[in-house]
Amino acid sequence: MDKLLIRGGRQLTGEVTISGAKNAALPEMCAALLTGEPLRLTNVPRLQDVRTMRALLDYMGVRTVTHGERGGLSLHAAGPIEPVAPYDLVKTMRASVLALGPLLARFGRARVSLPGGCAIGSRPVDQHIKGLQAMGADIAVEHGYITARLAQGRTRLQGARIATDMITVTGTENLLMAACLAEGETVLENAAQEPEVTDLAEMLIKMGARIEGHGGSRIRVQGVERLHGCEHMVVADRIEAGTFLCAVAAVGGDALLRHARADHLDAVIEKLREAGVIVEPMQDAIHVRSPGASALKAQSFRTTEYPGFPTDMQAQFMALNCVADGPSMVTETIFENRFMHINELARLGARIHVDGRTAMIDGVRQLSGATVMATDLRASASLVIAGLVAEGETLVDRIYHLDRGYDQMEQKLCGIGADIERVK
Repeated sequence: MDKLLIRGGRQLTGEVTISGAKNAALPEMCAALLTGEPLRLTNVPRLQDVRTMRALLDYMGVRTVTHGERGGLSLHAAGPIEPVAPYDLVKTMRASVLALGPLLARFGRARVSLPGGCAIGSRPVDQHIKGLQAMGADIAVEHGYITARLAQGRTRLQGARIATDMITVTGTENLLMAACLAEGETVLENAAQEPEVTDLAEMLIKMGARIEGHGGSRIRVQGVERLHGCEHMVVADRIEAGTFLCAVAAVGGDALLRHARADHLDAVIEKLREAGVIVEPMQDAIHVRSPGASALKAQSFRTTEYPGFPTDMQAQFMALNCVADGPSMVTETIFENRFMHINELARLGARIHVDGRTAMIDGVRQLSGATVMATDLRASASLVIAGLVAEGETLVDRIYHLDRGYDQMEQKLCGIGADIERVK
C-alpha cells in the first residue's frame, strides 16, 4: 500500500495545472449511456474513480478509447448494453449510482448495486429513487441492488415535477439525465447548483437536450426522443484548486494555478483573503501569494451547499487554521462523519476540540511530523497540507483515498517546491 513521505517547511513557488473535475467527469461519462453516438471528452482527470467508472462502462458494453494528450476519452454505447452495475465494480465509488437514470431512460431497465465511497456519513439514494418513481419507474431495493424498470405499458419515462427533500448533487444529476429522454416536461425543484451540475447540463444541451435554469434551484427539462454525440471539455476541478490555494496559504509562497476558476471558489477565496492571503483571479488562472500560516489570521466558517463554503474544502481549510494565529470554529452541516481527520491532525500537534458538528481550533506555532492515516479523500488532502507545514517528516498512510480524487498530487507539489515522495 502506497504512502506519502513529506519533509515539511518548504515554501511553494511556481505553476500548477489544475485538472478536470472528478465530480463532473463521472456523470458525464455516464451520460454516454443516453445515446448510441460517440461522446468525446477532454480534460478527464487521471484518477482511480475515473478508471473504476470506465471499467464499469466497459463491463456494460460501452466502448471506451483514450485519445489525445490532455485527458481525452471517447465513449460509444452503440452495441448491446448490459444495464447492470455489479457490486464488485462499484463498491468503492458512490458515483456508480449515476448509471441508474441514463440506463432507465434509454433502455427501460437497470440493476445497479447500492454505492460505496468514502465513509463520511449517510448519503442515501432515496431521493434518486423517489424522483424516478415520480417519472413512472417501478423500483425495488433488494439484496443490495436497486432494480428499476418502466411501469407496465410504458415505453418512456414521463415528465414530472420533482421536489427533493434535500439538496443532492448526484440526485440532481441522475434525474437531469433521465429527464432528457422522458416524455414531456420535468421540473427539478431544490436542485443542486454546483458548477459540476451546470457543466453536465451544458454538455447534455450539446447532445440535443432541452434544459433551462441549470445553475439555479429550479431546472426545467423538455424531453426529447433521442440524443446525439458531442465533444466536451470537463470543467476545472474547483476542489483541487482550493486545496492548492490552502497549501500555498499554509506553507507560504507564490504560485499560479493554471485552468483554475476563481468564480467557482468565491466562498473559499473570501475566507483566504480575510485570513491575509493575496488571491488574484486571472484569465483561466488564479494567482496566490502568502507569507505563511503564522502570519495569517484563523477564520471561522460553516459548510453549506453551493455557493456557500463547500464541505469538500472543510478539512483542507481546517489544516490551515491549525497553524494560523488565533482561535476558530468550523461547523460541518453536510456530512455527520466528516471530522475523522481531526484525530490525525492532533497527532501532528494540532489543538482541536469537537462538540457535535462544531470543531474549535486553537492555532499553534508549529506542527511536528508524525505517521498519520488518511480516512477519506478530503481528509487525505488536509494531512498532506499539515505535513507540508510540519517540522520534520510526516508519513501519510492509506493514500489510495487521495488517488481517488487528486490527479498526480505529489508530482504537482514537487513541481512547486515541496519535498514529497510516494513510497511503497
